[in-house]
Amino acid sequence: MLRLLARGSGHHGLTEIADSLGLARGTAHGILRTLQRVEFVEQDQSTGRYRLGAALLHLGTSYLDANELRSKSINWADTLAARSGQEVRIGMHHDGAVLVVHHVFRPDDSVQTLGIGAMLPLHATALGKVLLAYDPALSAAARQRELTSLTRRTITRPQALERVLTEVRAQGWAGEAEEYLPGEASIAAPIRVPGGLVVGAIGVSGAADRLCDSAGRPRATLVRQVVQAAEAVTTSLVDEN
Repeated sequence: MLRLLARGSGHHGLTEIADSLGLARGTAHGILRTLQRVEFVEQDQSTGRYRLGAALLHLGTSYLDANELRSKSINWADTLAARSGQEVRIGMHHDGAVLVVHHVFRPDDSVQTLGIGAMLPLHATALGKVLLAYDPALSAAARQRELTSLTRRTITRPQALERVLTEVRAQGWAGEAEEYLPGEASIAAPIRVPGGLVVGAIGVSGAADRLCDSAGRPRATLVRQVVQAAEAVTTSLVDEN
C-alpha cells in the first residue's frame, strides 16, 4: 500500500487503493487508518484522498545522507551534463532549503563557480519544487511562511504554489523560468529510494533562452533528459538495495 501511495500523483482514493491491491474497501480502510495513526499516511480533508505521511517521508530522507546521495548519483549527473550541455545540480532538503550536494559544470569554456554546499530556496527553484511536491509536511510549512519575492516572476502566493506542486506530482518533474534569478531557468525531477520515497532531486539550470522555448516552457528534450537521469539514479538505488 505504501508503494502504491508513493507512485503517480501521490494522491489516491480509497476505492482506487482497494481495487489496485485486490482488497475489500473495509480492509483497505482499516489498514489506512492504522497507517494514519503512526503518521505514515495522511488524508486530505478536502478531497478524502490519501498520500504518504510526514513521518514516513522523513524516514526516507534519513535513508541517505548527502555524501551517499552524491556518490550514488555522480555518474548520472556527469552524463546529464554532457547530453544536455547544461550545468547539473543534485539537491536534498536541509533546514528549510535545498542543499546542493553535487554540482557539475556546464561543459563549455565559460567561467563558472562551484555550487556544492549552496542553499537554494525551495519555492523558487525546480529542485525545491520537486522536494516540496513530494513532502506534505514540508510544503505545508512553506505555505505558512512568507514566500520571499526574488524576481518579478517568483511565486509568492501559497495557493499558486500549491497549484504548481499539484502539477509537479502529476507530470513527474518541475520547472521554473526566472523565478530565482533573472534570465535563468531550471528543470528537475525526483530521486527515489526503494519504496518510492523521494529523497532528493536532480536537475539542469542555465540561461532561460537555452532551457525554455519562445513561450517560456521548458524544452521537451531537456525535460526528457532530466527525467531519464532521475530514473537512472533511482534504478541504481533500488538495485543496490
